[in-house]
Amino acid sequence: MGIKGLTRFIDDHGAILTDYHFRNSKLVIDGSNLYHSLYFNPCVDQQHGGDYDDFENQVCKFFKALRDCGIEPYVVIDGGSDFSDKKFETLLHRVQSTLNTANNLSKGLQGDRIIPTLVKQVFKQVLSSLKVPFAQCIFEADQEIASLAQRWNCPVLSYDSDFYIFDIQAGYLPISHFKWQNASTQRWSSQNYIPCKRYTTTSFCRHFNINRKLLPVFAAIVGNDYVNLDKMGFPIRWEDNSPMEPNRRPRVVFFNKLLKWLSDFKQQQEALDNVPRLIVSRNNQHNMDAALQALSRGIKVYQLTLSCLEKFFIKGKAPDPGHLPDHLSVLPDWTLLPLMKGTLPSCIIYILQLKPVIQGVQVEDHSFPSGNNTSRPIRQVVFGLLLGERREVKEYDREGINLTSSMVKAILPRAAQQMQLDMLNQAPHSVRLEVFLETLGVSQSTLNGLPSHLGLPVAVTYYWLRHAHLQPDHRLLQALLLGLVYGELCRQRKSQRGFIEEGPVLGRLRGLIQRGARSLDLAVAHAYSQWQRCMRDCLDLNQLLCFPLSEPQIAWLYRGTLVHQLVGKLRGVVTPDSLLMEDPSSGQLYRAMLEAILNSQETEATGQPDGPSADSGAGGGRG
Repeated sequence: MGIKGLTRFIDDHGAILTDYHFRNSKLVIDGSNLYHSLYFNPCVDQQHGGDYDDFENQVCKFFKALRDCGIEPYVVIDGGSDFSDKKFETLLHRVQSTLNTANNLSKGLQGDRIIPTLVKQVFKQVLSSLKVPFAQCIFEADQEIASLAQRWNCPVLSYDSDFYIFDIQAGYLPISHFKWQNASTQRWSSQNYIPCKRYTTTSFCRHFNINRKLLPVFAAIVGNDYVNLDKMGFPIRWEDNSPMEPNRRPRVVFFNKLLKWLSDFKQQQEALDNVPRLIVSRNNQHNMDAALQALSRGIKVYQLTLSCLEKFFIKGKAPDPGHLPDHLSVLPDWTLLPLMKGTLPSCIIYILQLKPVIQGVQVEDHSFPSGNNTSRPIRQVVFGLLLGERREVKEYDREGINLTSSMVKAILPRAAQQMQLDMLNQAPHSVRLEVFLETLGVSQSTLNGLPSHLGLPVAVTYYWLRHAHLQPDHRLLQALLLGLVYGELCRQRKSQRGFIEEGPVLGRLRGLIQRGARSLDLAVAHAYSQWQRCMRDCLDLNQLLCFPLSEPQIAWLYRGTLVHQLVGKLRGVVTPDSLLMEDPSSGQLYRAMLEAILNSQETEATGQPDGPSADSGAGGGRG
């Protein structure tokens, strides 16, 4: 998000950014930008659906570097409650661009970067485990972030170019220049620091000789997420009569001419009053009032306000429901605090406002239906719990490689017929659990005997096997469950801070990872893409139902490069038993998950109640 071309423009004017040794300070962090940056900072695999354990490790290293330098982080994750149609158009354009990237990656071509399905969920969980204060903002996050930083007189860390416009006294630290991996640290020293570059509006305005009050006017005229004069039919034409449309001529020329023009004014209104002299309408039906109103909206987004985040971070309290803007009045009171804590999915804000929902994009076979179709029945229950039956939600998803929309009906399972959204958090646990299990078609007996934190992944896997487009073969199931065993072993070892030995199973599986990723099998990628979509939507449903099942540690559920390797090995001469030998507990966990799923399939096929568990002896044919 932000202002196209502005980051490069400022980087090219080196004097505007100053070298800075950052230490012993609060720091307000744009969380959405940070998790993108941390996932892509190392050399990561993008074709196989995500290596979430590596990402978790990267997040931990980042916040350790901050702690070592006396930096107190406050992370703000965008909840996306913007309700302007203009920004939505920008989002659609970017999702289509991401679709093109995913299509290129699916063909083995180089392209831009694509974020895996569960990165945001992993990021929030890691922040919680590290006890890093974070908020999922229910308002437009940029304005809240800037206002909080101004209130606390500390800088903002982000790579959103909108922060070049906000007048933040302590400045803005672009992530691209924040060298946390090169932190200067000595144990117990108070002089440790992170080398970075700092931007202030003072340095920018001094360089271009303009009043800082005019920066929002500059941003609105060149075009941000809310206003684009050229697309509205109002191109800028300078006094020399040369057309200077931002999307057709070099941005740097446009920026320089506009800044020179703005240097003649002292106040925003004075500059706005002179804008009509720059605009030539290409359509007589357009009127100047429309252009000026659009500019005013684009300027308003940079006004610093009283942030609700300070109250949340200091007192742990959500905004007063009576003080919410009108478009958020649809949120039940009980949802406000969980939303800000990140324990409710932010998508419910859009759904309750009957705003369109944009589905995520992943590397998959684009000749097949979107992987999001597989988990649509789960989302339909989410829609039903929020809106009631017989309502519809507009979803954007891919058809082939093009973004299209469709109306998706809300449904309610039998167990949820008497549930009311305003009181959903007070429904008995047994009822909430029944709704969840009915949605996935899983019985409680399926999960008996499994570790509580693996009940949800097993339920998701059972649902995936029944609903996936092109039913996954047995090797795909085996590889996925072996991946869960790998994650469990890693989780246990990390909880002991590495004091327990790696063990033979973990060693074998790590050996497969070290051999590097296999060339992409698109059918396998498509199958596991569907599994991740099912996992994402089940996590949302579980949160909305106030956690009838324990939420698993998501970083340990899926490692794409490993499970793709495992599928190839299992289709050869390798067996699960050969990978699990010498570790009885790992073999027992694998068989418990496999048999829970296969027993449920048999029960469904026969229509009989769950019978006794299948033989779980080592070396069974199902392994």
